[in-house]
Amino acid sequence: MIKIFWYNTNMETTIFINIGLLLGIAIGVAFLVQLLRQPMIISYIITGIICGPLFLNLINSSQEFFDVFAQFGVILLLFLVGLSLNFNYLRKIGKIAAIAGMGQVVFTSFIGFFILISLGFTKQAAVFLAISITFSSTIIIMKLLSDKGEVRTTYGRNTIGLMLIQDIIAITIMILLPSLKDGGAMALSMALLTIKLTLFVLVVFILSKIVLPLLMQKIARSGEFLLIFTLGWCFALAGLGEWLGISLEVGAIIAGLSLGSSIYQTEISSRIKPLRDFFIALFFIILGSELNIIDFQSSVLPSLILSAFVLLGNPLILYLLYRSMKFTRKNSFMAGLTAAQVSEFGFIFLFVSWQMGYINADIISIFTIVALITIFVSSYLITYNAQIYKKFKPFFKLFGKDKHSSFEENGEQYDVLVFGYHRLGWKICESLKEIGVSFAVVDFNPMAIKKLEQRDIPHYFGDLTEVDFLNALPLKQTKMIISTLPNADDQITLIKHVRYTNTETLIIANLSHTKFLDDMYSAGADYIMIPHLVSGEWMGRILKNNSWNRKTFKDLTAKQREEMKLRFTLGEDKE
Repeated sequence: MIKIFWYNTNMETTIFINIGLLLGIAIGVAFLVQLLRQPMIISYIITGIICGPLFLNLINSSQEFFDVFAQFGVILLLFLVGLSLNFNYLRKIGKIAAIAGMGQVVFTSFIGFFILISLGFTKQAAVFLAISITFSSTIIIMKLLSDKGEVRTTYGRNTIGLMLIQDIIAITIMILLPSLKDGGAMALSMALLTIKLTLFVLVVFILSKIVLPLLMQKIARSGEFLLIFTLGWCFALAGLGEWLGISLEVGAIIAGLSLGSSIYQTEISSRIKPLRDFFIALFFIILGSELNIIDFQSSVLPSLILSAFVLLGNPLILYLLYRSMKFTRKNSFMAGLTAAQVSEFGFIFLFVSWQMGYINADIISIFTIVALITIFVSSYLITYNAQIYKKFKPFFKLFGKDKHSSFEENGEQYDVLVFGYHRLGWKICESLKEIGVSFAVVDFNPMAIKKLEQRDIPHYFGDLTEVDFLNALPLKQTKMIISTLPNADDQITLIKHVRYTNTETLIIANLSHTKFLDDMYSAGADYIMIPHLVSGEWMGRILKNNSWNRKTFKDLTAKQREEMKLRFTLGEDKE
């Protein structure tokens, strides 16, 4: 018994020491990468190479443990992919995504096959390697687009749609791969996959429309409860997807989709992102650690040619596909650049194919070099895509004026954002409505959100102490912020963030006392409401401008009762 305990203690100590060393090296590499203004993904991959079997071999001793952590990152990232979309959006972009996704897969694999045949590969090896370079990395694309805040742009949304179609095709290929040796079983496998996926999506859709809204009203009252429930929902559906043979990844995306149209979507996203960032960093470190080159010399030439094709051919194919669907030159160009890398799916696909005897290990070596080159280069292409487009703009002008135009879907913009609907907020909202100003309300109380829904007032649910939540709000074009919140620290956080985002926005805050008055003005508030001073000023005007008799106060009482009646009609609680 003592020996077992001692062994477990040593094993755990080794794992935690390895994690500490791993993160220490990652921090050092990330610091250098930040100084060079390069994407963080590169630092993770370099860390993986350093910590892998080629050098320090820190990961190999606890490979299974790190693989599980990396899988967490994949699941959380794909859950957030689904969360950022919704069923209505998928219907909207479905046709474009299907044409671009299927067209890109067909053209890339077809051209790639003939390139490989011309390089002397056998037909079978050429087919499998051509398929492996066809798919772009959803994880890398989503991470970089999220970091840039461009997930909701026209090219960002359609690139995500493209990735979803690619994922569906990739998963279908993986499921059908074992059936290739038995042609008769392929049709049955395809039919079973379709049935399982349809039933899975149907059940989750029904739950998201009927059961989840009722549960979320109770759960969202506690931020911690919301986080635990969300994680449980995500991993439960991911696990169910794997059990059904659909895959963890598809299950995670569907879990996100089921909450994508929820009013709590922004709050859920802001709470999940820190976890995602940690686990996805481990994923890229693991990916870097697996870049082992078996036969480097013979792999270099085909790897360089394939890398050039992926970096140049993929963007060109997608550019032409999007232009044929009347996208602007800019959106077509930027969407093409985004897909200029191979996917982590390629590793999985080739490894399984090698285990089944379809290919030799040298094919995996070639793909490894291609992955390393394209992931590194495409990280820069995505990060600096706007600057790259500016360089190409004079060339595009040679073809005349762009005949197509697009509308950037960056979400709604409002003249005023009101933080807090209870007490002061509801009256301010009524005034804004009367004068015809566009406004939205931000609140963390599920009951307030319910009332806002009943009144059809635009709203956001979330905790303003979460920076990711504030980043998701449409602050850049907002003319005025009105905060009726009681907490001074929360408001100072809000004011500083707004000032960092938009120096021109007018900010009106609220205090019940003067203790933090100077601090809030120093943070950037333009005016601070102090209710007892406002009440005293109002009462002073009444006494100055009205007769001192019972009729005056009866009229005021009648007006007050009418206002309170309106308040209760709107669903406000009695004090």
